[in-house]
Amino acid sequence: MGQSEQERTPPADPRLPPGQRLQRGWPVLHYGPVPRFKPLTWDFQVFGATASAEKQSWDHAGLHALPRTTVQADLHCVTRFSMLDSEWSGVSGATVLDLVPPAPEVSHVMVWAEYGYSANLRLADFADPRTLFATHRNGEPLTLEHGFPLRLVVPQLYAWKGPKWVRAVEYMRADRRGFWEERGYHNRADPWSEQRYSYQEEPGDGPLR
Repeated sequence: MGQSEQERTPPADPRLPPGQRLQRGWPVLHYGPVPRFKPLTWDFQVFGATASAEKQSWDHAGLHALPRTTVQADLHCVTRFSMLDSEWSGVSGATVLDLVPPAPEVSHVMVWAEYGYSANLRLADFADPRTLFATHRNGEPLTLEHGFPLRLVVPQLYAWKGPKWVRAVEYMRADRRGFWEERGYHNRADPWSEQRYSYQEEPGDGPLR
């Protein structure tokens, strides 16, 4: 007796958000060229509405001296592929907040990367224990194409919220749209709610245009 089409089709992985497909490899996707890494001038900054009203920065060696953590997390791209079960290591967003406390009224952050690329996050997403400034994946340093020396990983949001080639974090007292959010992507980017595009936004999902 033959099986029905439904019986022959394996069940979807429950870790896949709606509309996503499982990706075995790690595609290289980015806007613009891959930047050159210049170790003598590279730094990572935290600025904006800090509690001390002062900027903090670390050079490449200083960044690697910060407390490190490892998370097992998935990556969901808005282009509909999901990469599961990666091990990411680096400096958590929570550690950055501990080292450079924000002013009490800070509600959002803007993460800045090379060439002026930016992605905005709610403070709660930035502080989430899964959010990580990654330097390694599965025990290996990131490649240039995948964001070396530093990329943000925000597993609970679509991957455009985690820029490659990160250079700074800006603490903000009000929300502002980042690079892709200004170009029609959803301000919050929850993959489980399929928040892909700005036309799907509900009142309160983002700042006024």
